[in-house]
Amino acid sequence: MTDLADFSRIGLADHGLCVLSTLRPDTSIQASVVNVGVIDDPGTGRAVVGLVAAGGTRKLANMRRQPRVTLVAKSGWEWVAVEGAAALWGPDDPVAGRDAEALRLALREVFRAAGGTHDDWDEYDRVMAENRRTIVFVTPARVYSNG
Repeated sequence: MTDLADFSRIGLADHGLCVLSTLRPDTSIQASVVNVGVIDDPGTGRAVVGLVAAGGTRKLANMRRQPRVTLVAKSGWEWVAVEGAAALWGPDDPVAGRDAEALRLALREVFRAAGGTHDDWDEYDRVMAENRRTIVFVTPARVYSNG
């Protein structure tokens, strides 16, 4: 049975890169390549797929309107898809009970879960704030693969 551990393994084999698909207003599909990692949702403690998106992007606008997404990670001929609900948390998408400091730390956690490292975390924090970065947590409804 395919699960988030498979998604994480395959995604990290290709530097955490995967394809995110969202629904446009005209019901066509918009696709983006994003870095992802499997992390625990700070609200529920449940394992989710996390990614960080720059503020003002089409993918965020699409998810605000229709918070259902599909993510596909691949490595070689092996792939895993995750379909689920997207929850947003960022300067334009505040979450009750979570402050700016919690967001700053969570942005770092998502980055590390996607395989990222940084030599200057203060600089990382500054850029995340300047770009109005938003965390997307995808709660899996379906996980499937060709495996």
